[in-house]
Amino acid sequence: MINQDYKKMLTGKSIIRELSEYATARGAEIGYENVFDYSLGNPSVPCPQGYTDAVIDMYQNLDPMAIHGYSPSLGIEKVRGIVADSLNQRFGMDYEAKHIFMSIGAAGALAHAFRAVTEPGDEIIVFAPFFPEYHEYIRHTGAIMRVVPANTQDFQINFQAFEETINEKTMAVLINSPNNPSGIVYSEATIRKLAELLNKKQQEYGHDIFLVSDEPYREIVFDGKKCPYPSKYYDNTLSCYSFSKSLSLPGERIGYVAVNPRATDADVLAVIMGQISRGIGHNCPTSTSQLAVSQVINTTSDLSVYETNMNILYDALVEMGFEVVRPGGTFYIFPKALEEDANAFCMKAKKYDLILVPADNFGCPGYFRMAYCIDTDKVKRSIPVFKEFVQKEYGL
Repeated sequence: MINQDYKKMLTGKSIIRELSEYATARGAEIGYENVFDYSLGNPSVPCPQGYTDAVIDMYQNLDPMAIHGYSPSLGIEKVRGIVADSLNQRFGMDYEAKHIFMSIGAAGALAHAFRAVTEPGDEIIVFAPFFPEYHEYIRHTGAIMRVVPANTQDFQINFQAFEETINEKTMAVLINSPNNPSGIVYSEATIRKLAELLNKKQQEYGHDIFLVSDEPYREIVFDGKKCPYPSKYYDNTLSCYSFSKSLSLPGERIGYVAVNPRATDADVLAVIMGQISRGIGHNCPTSTSQLAVSQVINTTSDLSVYETNMNILYDALVEMGFEVVRPGGTFYIFPKALEEDANAFCMKAKKYDLILVPADNFGCPGYFRMAYCIDTDKVKRSIPVFKEFVQKEYGL
């Protein structure tokens, strides 16, 4: 018989994907340039030329087995060492290759991190708003996801609600900064307070609580600022990273888990993740991607367009009367809808070929997400349409 759990999931398709598919179909009718599609967080800038050059050079000059053969379960040793060295230089850490587990994107990193530090029935705390796929990532480990309600004033952590949620069954806490969908970057004060509370609770409960830090947007930070690196503040941290956003390589599916060298069992956690791979088949990232990113490890795509787009949208939304917290990074902005039902708001926007994502599934009803990783010209052309929508539907 077909697995009924997965069959049931067919009725709960991702709203982001549904809207993206609608936008594509609508674009076939009227021209995609006329559809203002803010649905999907797909990087819109080219990958660095250095990455392309590295791949071409490898394919022309390396032994085919080096680029087409299976990589080791934990990742290519040389690449793991390069990742460790880069993190040490950038963040003042002391990683070694043994602390790095190469993964198939950030999703693969999270899949291994969750399983490494929880068992079925344990609880993982997440903070709203959050990426909707966390539900399934966590549920299929057998762990239970507990949600801390959003602090909608500034989208930093709601610490009062967090302290009411954490309990003896909490084995991991998941953070995502810079955050999808809010675009907020957790401040150093927030990270320090979180670390202080987790250390206190570890002592109180008599067991480890791991901080799983989902960091694919770490390089997309605005106003010349930097994102605090959580492993600097809390020993039991697993940093989960993807090169999808920093290098515009989502299709290559390459990332890693970096185990804080001061974490409990730090020297064996990557090895444990190799064993986890045997059970979930989420193993052996492509050799090509590993080798190529190692050659551009401290490079990024030209990410400046995202800050340009953010400023255009933020200023326009504020002018139109929206309540919105200014993003500190990513390529998302998260306004409050002009009516209580954000789904109804986004349905009305579709009539104007504005594709916006309601935030119920992000754990924050009444808000909507805009992924502004699109051409700046298109962002500018969307503003008059947005103003028309707001004026005709809401009289603003």
